[in-house]
Amino acid sequence: MTETAFTYPSDRRPGPFDPPDVFSRIRDQHPLTPMTFADGHEGWLASSHRIVRKILADDRFSNRRELMHLPIDRNISKKRQPSEPGMFIRMDPPEHTRYRRLLIAQFTVHRIKQLEPKITAVIQDCLDAIERSGPPVDLIEEFAVPIPSAVICDLLGIPESDRGDFQQAMGVAVDLNTKQDDLIEAFITMQSLFPPLIASKRARPTDDFYSDLINNSNLTDEELTNIGFMLFGAGFETTANMLGLGAFALLEHPGQVAALRHDRSLIDSTVEELLRYLTIIHIGPMRAALEDVDIEGVTIRKGQVVCMSLTAANRDPACFDDPERLDITRFARAGKRNMGHLAFGHGIHQCLGQQLARSEMRLAFPALFDRFPDLRLALPPDEVPTRDAMVIYGVQRLPVMW
Repeated sequence: MTETAFTYPSDRRPGPFDPPDVFSRIRDQHPLTPMTFADGHEGWLASSHRIVRKILADDRFSNRRELMHLPIDRNISKKRQPSEPGMFIRMDPPEHTRYRRLLIAQFTVHRIKQLEPKITAVIQDCLDAIERSGPPVDLIEEFAVPIPSAVICDLLGIPESDRGDFQQAMGVAVDLNTKQDDLIEAFITMQSLFPPLIASKRARPTDDFYSDLINNSNLTDEELTNIGFMLFGAGFETTANMLGLGAFALLEHPGQVAALRHDRSLIDSTVEELLRYLTIIHIGPMRAALEDVDIEGVTIRKGQVVCMSLTAANRDPACFDDPERLDITRFARAGKRNMGHLAFGHGIHQCLGQQLARSEMRLAFPALFDRFPDLRLALPPDEVPTRDAMVIYGVQRLPVMW
C-alpha cells in the first residue's frame, strides 16, 4: 500500500446523473487500486466491469458483515459483528443458501408476472391522484415513493397504518449523515413493527408472501423480523429512487421518451439502460478476501476488503459503447461490447428482488408519460435537489407541470 491510496468520495456529486469523475479516471488508469477505508484499513477499490464481475463471482471472497470495513465514516460503532439471524445478504453459504432458497420462489419472473395486475392498479391510483390534484406535483412524493411502498407492503402484508413509519425510518437509515443514536433508533423503529405483524399473521394468515413464509417455515420470530426488515428496505428504497431519478433522466432526454412512445417494445431496453446509466448504489458492494487472491497480477491479501464501484463498472467503455450517453435502444441492439450491467450485482448475492424492481419500472414509466404526454419540470434542472450524501442516490423532490 502507498501513502497516496484512494479515499472514497462521501457524496455523489457532480450529478444529477453522473458519478464523481474520479471513478472513471481511476478505472481507466488503475482498475484495481489501493484504497484507505474510514477506519484506516488498507484495502482496494475495483472499478472496471471485468474485475468487479470477476470478484463478485469468486467464492474466495466473503460477504460476511464481521469481515467488512466501511469506506466512509458513518458515525456508527466500529465494532464488527456477525449478521443477525435472517440477515442473509451479509452471510456466506451455507447459511446464505438456506435463507435464500426459502424466498427465491416468490421473486421469479413467473411469480412477479402474476403480481403485475396489482402493480398496475397501484400505479393507476397514483396517477389518478396526481391528475386530481393538478400541477405542480412532486413526483417523488406522489409517484416514486408510493408505488414501491404499496407494492412491497402488500407483498409483506404490512397494514397501511404502519407504512409511513417504515418509510420515515428507512430514510434515516440510508442517510450518510445520520448519527449513531438516530441510526439505532431508526432500526429499532422498523424492527419493532414486525413482531406484532408476525403474531397477527400466525393467528389470522392473509394472502401474502409474508404470511406464507411465517406459517410454512421453521424460522424463528427473530429470523422473520430481520428478513421482513431486509426485504422492505431492499424493495422500497432502491426502487423509489430508481423511479424518481429515472423520471428525471427521461424528462431531461425528451427524444428518448418520444422513441419509447413510438416503439413500446423498447420498454425492457429502457429499464436496463436506466439501471446502467443511473446506477444508484453509491457505496459498494464489498467483499473480504478469505485467502490471498491474485486478480490480474495484483495480490489481494487475506482479510483485505475490496470495495467495488458499480457506477464506474456500468460506464466502462471496454463494455459499453459511448457509456456516458443515455441510449434506451442499447440493450435492444445486439452488440459484443454492450455487456450486461451490474446494477443488481452479480453471482450468488445478485439482488433477489430484481424482477420486482424491473416490473415496477416497466409498468410505471410508460403509464406516467402516456397519462401526461407534455410532462415537464416545474423548475430548472440544476435546481432539482439530489440525495448526494446517501447510501442510495436519488432525487429529493421532482416538481413537475403538464
